[in-house]
Amino acid sequence: MYDERYTNDGISRHFDYNAMITGTSMAQNFKPSEMDQLFGTQSVKETFSGAGYQELSQNLERALKRNSNLKTVIWTIDYNGLIREKDWTQYEGYPTYLYDDNPWNDTQYIFNKSVFYHGVLTNIAKTILQRPSTSMDEYSSWDKPTGLQYIMQSYDRWEEKAPMRAGLSPEEREMVITNIRENIVELVKQYPDTTFYLFYTPYSICFWDFQNQEGLMMRQFEAEQIATEMLLDCANVKLYNFYDKYDIICNLDNYRDREHYAPEINSEILQWIQAGDGLITRDNYMSKLEQEKEFYLNYDYDSIYQANVEQ
Repeated sequence: MYDERYTNDGISRHFDYNAMITGTSMAQNFKPSEMDQLFGTQSVKETFSGAGYQELSQNLERALKRNSNLKTVIWTIDYNGLIREKDWTQYEGYPTYLYDDNPWNDTQYIFNKSVFYHGVLTNIAKTILQRPSTSMDEYSSWDKPTGLQYIMQSYDRWEEKAPMRAGLSPEEREMVITNIRENIVELVKQYPDTTFYLFYTPYSICFWDFQNQEGLMMRQFEAEQIATEMLLDCANVKLYNFYDKYDIICNLDNYRDREHYAPEINSEILQWIQAGDGLITRDNYMSKLEQEKEFYLNYDYDSIYQANVEQ
């Protein structure tokens, strides 16, 4: 996971591009070549496994400052990250010394044994053996088994269903507002000539089961509404929601855990975005939200696991 954090800033500085795919592990299986075919761009991919909104925003801001040609951005909005502090992080020890313009503090990277053995020597060997280097499509990508049996390896389902909370607390509401405003809205408004394609990551039906079992679903819907209304105020943002793609979301063969979809879903998402499929507007966002509530509040979640037992 940390290789991305040592690599991405260098991509921003040294590659020739006018478009970027960025996000968490939910974006790792996007193929820039597919984006280029659909959008007519020259794109790079910069993903950060386990990132919070702030880390993605700060990296994107550095790229936008350095590259005036960056006019198209596809950016994952992790649905489970809406209700978090603006500066939430999952890890420690980020190599922030690589992100500034001071070359003198980069010595801890240059003289790092791991970088030398796993980075420098590996690439020298590939050059000598005339083997192709990692492509931008392959960079940070993964291909893991999918299906309910794999989802359940990391999902400890509550047997007793908790009472459904009515919505966000005042503190949580302010948290969502601050998170979206400081990490997304303020950045995109600084670059009105860049188009930002944002989408809520389409998690599996097991994610919604988790929300339902723990009584958190109405809280999540309220956070979505707040974020959506704020993002719709940004003229250069095109916001997408794919939670009505029930054939994808309810087919657990598309997922390796509650959240992460298989590589072919990334390809479909690019096609949906390019076609305007799932685009959220002022005219449709409330009806789509009500449709979400109707479906996910009334879904027969127990049937997911009954089918597994019968097998």
